[in-house]
Amino acid sequence: MQLVKTFSQAWKIPELRKKMIFTLFMLVIFRIGSNIPVPGINREYLAQMFTGETGLLDLFDLFSGGAFSNFTIFALSITPYVTSSIIVQLLTIAFPYFERLAREGSEGRKKMAAVTRYMTVGLGLIQAIGLTIGLFRKAIVDQSAFNMITIIVILTAGTSFLMWLGEQINEYGIGNGISMIIFAGIVARLPSVVRGIATQVKDGAVSLIAVIALVIIAILVTMVIIQMQEGVRKVPVQYAKRVVGRKMYGGQSTHIPMKVNQAGVIPIIFSLSLLQFPLTITYFARGSGFTDFVTKYLSPSGNPGVWLYSILNIILVMFFTYFYTAIMFNPADVADQMRQNGGFIPGIRPGVATVEYLTKVMSRLCLAGGIFLAAVATIPTIVSIFTPFNFSFGGTSLLIMVGVALDIVQQLENQMLMRNYQGFLK
Repeated sequence: MQLVKTFSQAWKIPELRKKMIFTLFMLVIFRIGSNIPVPGINREYLAQMFTGETGLLDLFDLFSGGAFSNFTIFALSITPYVTSSIIVQLLTIAFPYFERLAREGSEGRKKMAAVTRYMTVGLGLIQAIGLTIGLFRKAIVDQSAFNMITIIVILTAGTSFLMWLGEQINEYGIGNGISMIIFAGIVARLPSVVRGIATQVKDGAVSLIAVIALVIIAILVTMVIIQMQEGVRKVPVQYAKRVVGRKMYGGQSTHIPMKVNQAGVIPIIFSLSLLQFPLTITYFARGSGFTDFVTKYLSPSGNPGVWLYSILNIILVMFFTYFYTAIMFNPADVADQMRQNGGFIPGIRPGVATVEYLTKVMSRLCLAGGIFLAAVATIPTIVSIFTPFNFSFGGTSLLIMVGVALDIVQQLENQMLMRNYQGFLK
């Protein structure tokens, strides 16, 4: 109800209505491009390629909203940009130059954004070459050099266009542009999922009671995700009073908001990428002993593979939760900034003691966040074994959709609040 109320209130404001319409228009363009096929493709062979377990390719198809499996002009989707962004964030730890850029404010962010763009085009070109010459080669009817180069250029241009589309949403629309594109791709697949369940009910493969139970479970899981995504540990901070000239500064109380799920959906994506990689290799080596081994022991459809897969998934998600949170939140930097501004945590000495306290709080939050993400990533896989429903990346999809929806609502509420303050000041 709060979501509907926020959108209805925002729609009444001309400026926000314009931004919402612009965002919707950009997403419509994305969906149109996702249905424009690359020329010269054998559609029958393409349909045979994506039957059964396709490993990591399912993750690519999730983010592209089906454009990958249909090999359209947006087949690469926005994944090269996501990969580039993660690489640039990791570079801020490994290289002093990028660490310095991260500390330079808006100018540093502009330079890092430019590096991300160039890296996105480069990764997009590499992936386009790999898909055209490797994975989709047999589906291409005309394999002349000119046609292959044309397809590579089309795929690279499609990724570059989506990157530009996301930046336009950031500037003129509502929400994070890249997240909105991924969100639109996932939502676009919901009708086919509903149609598939309806077909199963019609054929008698699934009972209506099971479908109702599924809907109830999905609602409960969504409620848990919302609570975890909104969960924040507020660390109190007190600033000492300072007298500068005839004015007194400081003395106010504030807090450091530390989110329970600081890492977002990134740990699940990293974990799935590693676990699904062996399954992707089996796609190129069908009928071999390696394929039989992976299918039995490392596949969510194998036995005992589903249990080994689930255990490894939990371990990797927990590891990447701690790893990525450590990248996003540095207790030493936070403690140093507090000390420079005369701030301290009540009952905790500034300096090393503050760093140890923030690290301890962060570790506890990572444990809770990691268990939550591991459950979201693992439970759908186990449920798929005991029910006729197919939950391929269902937990990840739900987490992304809820996270993006909450972000949109928060941005709309913040902009409406700013407008109220401006009206009061006038």
